[in-house]
Formats: sequence, structure tokens, C-alpha cells
Amino acid sequence: MNTTYELVGAPTGNCIRAAIALEEAGLPYTVRFVDLAAGEHMVPSHLALNPAGKVPVLVEREADQPPFVLTQSNAIVFYAAEKSPGCLLPVNAWARAVAYERFFFFLTEVIAPGHAAFSLNRAGASDGQEWLTKSMLAALATAERYLDKHAYMAGDAFSIADIAAFTITRSVHVDLPWPTLPALCRRYELVEARPGVVRGLHAFDIAPSPR
Repeated sequence: MNTTYELVGAPTGNCIRAAIALEEAGLPYTVRFVDLAAGEHMVPSHLALNPAGKVPVLVEREADQPPFVLTQSNAIVFYAAEKSPGCLLPVNAWARAVAYERFFFFLTEVIAPGHAAFSLNRAGASDGQEWLTKSMLAALATAERYLDKHAYMAGDAFSIADIAAFTITRSVHVDLPWPTLPALCRRYELVEARPGVVRGLHAFDIAPSPR
């Protein structure tokens, strides 16, 4: 059965996270760029895909079937893992549970506060923004402990946890005390060099950032 995937989005952290997941899962896809500055996320054709007017959106098409539309970057990450068993999640139940644990650590303790800090900054609430930024950077630094015995965040293989960790680390890399985080530094460089990650970073013309 001929299945095609289209990733609709822009060069945001959420969209890059989805692109990396598709690349690492080995799912061929095309990209449709949405110019957020021009308001293309609010035009009728995009709102038909996501009434919230947000990106990314994944559109899966099969012959003689209506398109399957999926929003939310983390849902796309999990769907990519489901479509390619063993690529982004371990087969073993315990190991898979650890990958979930680490993924949700980054999602709730680092990414969510980071998004909230960004919103507070836009609203002019600098005190709240500074507090949340310090909180999320401190939480990110504690992830050093996950790398004591393993190369990746959830063990010896790349997983969804590394996608979450890498994309948020990339967005705040200039603010991290890298000399005190040697394991995080090694893992960041290891992940950034992966061909699938490089392609995902370039999906919306984003190049790997120097540190």
C-alpha cells in the first residue's frame, strides 16, 4: 500500500522535533512550509487541517482513503515510533517505560516551563520569565545523571527521549554551563551528528547550531 506523509510546519522547535522523529523512524515525507510571520497558519486551508492554527501538522495519505491528519508535535513523535517499531522506542517493556519516563521528564520539567517563559516574556512579565528560565535550565542540568552509564538518555540506543532532550537543549545551548555538564555535552554532540537529526534540522532550512 502506497503511503505518503506530509509535514506541514515552520522552523520552530516543535516542528523540528517532529521532523527528526520522522527521519529517525525512516518514514519518507515531504515538507510544506508555513510562513508564520505572514499569517499563513491562519488561512482557511491551514485551519482546515488544524482549527487552532498551529504547526506542525502531519498528513498521511493512502490510496482510496481519506487523509489522516495529526496535530501536536509530541503526538507526531509517538506516531512515528508506532509506525517503525524498534526505531524510536525499545521493544522491551521495561526499557520502553524508561524511554517514556525520560521523554516526559523533558516535556514537563524542561520544555513546558520553557514555553511558559517565552509566553511571559512576550507579555512583559520579565520576573516570571526569568524564574521559569532558571527553573528549566536547572532541571535540564539534572539530566546529566541519566548519562552516567549510557550513551543516550534512556539507555544504549537513540529514542524519543533524545529527540525531546536535543531540541530543547539546542534552543538554550548558549545559556548552559557546559564545562560542568560533560556527559550532556558528549550526548549533545553525538545526537547532533546523527544523519537523521541533521536532515531533520534541515527540514525547514535550519542548520546545526555551533556551541
